[in-house]
Amino acid sequence: MLYSLKAAAAAGVLLLATACGSSGTSSSAGGFDPPDLKPRKQLGKTEGKVNLIAWAGYVEDGSNDPKVDWVSDFEQQTGCQVSSKTAASSDEMVSLMKTGQYDAVSASGDASLRLIASGDAEPVNTTLVPHYKDVFEGLKKKDWNSVDGVPYGIPHGRGANLLMYNTEKVSPAPDSWSAVFDRASAHKGKVTAYDSPIYIADAALYLMKSKPSLGIKNPYALDQKQFDAAVDLLKDQNRNIGEYWSDYLKEISAFKSGNSVVGTSWQVIVNAAQAEKAPVKAVLPKEGATGWSDTWMISAKAKHPNCAYKWMNWIISPEVNAQVAEYFGEAPANSKACALTAAKNHCDTFHAADEPYWKKVHFWTTPVAQCLDGRKDAKCVPYAKWVQAWTEIKG
Repeated sequence: MLYSLKAAAAAGVLLLATACGSSGTSSSAGGFDPPDLKPRKQLGKTEGKVNLIAWAGYVEDGSNDPKVDWVSDFEQQTGCQVSSKTAASSDEMVSLMKTGQYDAVSASGDASLRLIASGDAEPVNTTLVPHYKDVFEGLKKKDWNSVDGVPYGIPHGRGANLLMYNTEKVSPAPDSWSAVFDRASAHKGKVTAYDSPIYIADAALYLMKSKPSLGIKNPYALDQKQFDAAVDLLKDQNRNIGEYWSDYLKEISAFKSGNSVVGTSWQVIVNAAQAEKAPVKAVLPKEGATGWSDTWMISAKAKHPNCAYKWMNWIISPEVNAQVAEYFGEAPANSKACALTAAKNHCDTFHAADEPYWKKVHFWTTPVAQCLDGRKDAKCVPYAKWVQAWTEIKG
């Protein structure tokens, strides 16, 4: 938890929010046709190195903190020397993968389908990743990491986007996203929201419950009418926003100072803010929430695919996945990791094995023109349009 603050600080920026995929109850993406690539049938001799793109805190070799190192043992055991590039955004990850210089990436849900659609990521043969069998079932073959039942990556971890509030300033305790939308004016200038185009999905999720006549079934599959409604809601919200955040140290500071009193957050931020005596609590609202689930994906142009597969198996091994989950501040992907965390309540705090909890979470998924909710008679608004709209929303 506090480790995760160190992880991002070591990278110089705390943009982990962008690291962090459709509904926890859905399966792989439908109505989406990627290039016809095949997974590898078997592994060969390791190539001696592997080039990775990752979020800060995912590939730690002891250089940031001598006590935090899961890379050195990997190198010693496999003979694969690790070279990693820390990315600050999903857009950067997508751009870097297109160069063909990297073997694998810890892609977020707002990047994964872009990589699949462009043919930059290839399907993964999960039988070549022995620890995959222990990954929570709720993370396997989902919209953000597979297509038509074909997996395109190995789940790394997950987290929900929660509603955090100042217990001294916000009363009664909120249980709905209306606190930052329809009722945001009650805290005008002190409402905060996550700074990313994918946040449009949060508005869509709220409208899915508050305005069912719009017919929204998936907050990442919006036709033009549904999309326009979400954008209008966010433009209304903008009048009450004090600041948008992507650096979660700044959000902690804002809640400590009172500059922010209500807004979207993560469990790790809540824990850190409470540790610094900020009067805050958080809730998973009654409408549910968006969330993130990162996936290790292998490049279709990988020059070191055997080492990349070794890395994917290593990073989700129980011992290593436990270390990463605590350092970064997330629920681990491997079900056996929970018994190995240093903080014995880590998995309870992050709801690691609480599948009913995750069924309320709509994980970030890249919006594409082919509606991910299965509609054949509609065209959905693709992510590029979300990016344009986000600029307009913020003015």
